Amino acid sequence: MESIINMASNNLKIKSLPDDFDIEDRVVAAKENFRVRGFNCCQSVLLAYNDILGLDEDTAATLASGLGGGMGRLREVCGSVTAMFMITGYIHPAADPSVKSDRTANYALVQEAAAKFRELNGSIVCKELLGLVPKSTVGKNGIGMPSGQTQELPAESPEPSDRTPEYYRKRPCEELIGISARIIGNMILENLKEPF
Repeated sequence: MESIINMASNNLKIKSLPDDFDIEDRVVAAKENFRVRGFNCCQSVLLAYNDILGLDEDTAATLASGLGGGMGRLREVCGSVTAMFMITGYIHPAADPSVKSDRTANYALVQEAAAKFRELNGSIVCKELLGLVPKSTVGKNGIGMPSGQTQELPAESPEPSDRTPEYYRKRPCEELIGISARIIGNMILENLKEPF
């Protein structure tokens, strides 16, 4: 059932929210997608919102399948953060590269999401969030500066880690997924609340 909360934008992809839309329910769903269903961090957040994005579960899971482990276990940008970035494209699409104002608005949302996550967690980078390297410093422009790490990290195997109780105990991923799901849910409400 569609809500009376209609979303305004010239080319908005999210047209309305369900009557029962609740951000905390989405946070719980995102965490369960990770811990119970075994999805990666990016999939977990994206799947918590796939219904309002108009994506079926298989398509959403497929799109985000290579973006866990900081993008294919490269330990770069956290998968849950990447999911937020993907969802900003539904808040303010920038599908036509010739419309610079749309790209600017989308990039502003990406930077806002990154800043909110970084403020809460000190980084948006998987290897830093996992404590594999020190956290980067962030300049006034919001761009992360290298931490001064001089020792190279060993290459990660592309094989995902087994989801054991020890895995869940030592990783902050579930909590980070919840944070990302909450940030993007609030951004959806904040940016899409004007009626048509």
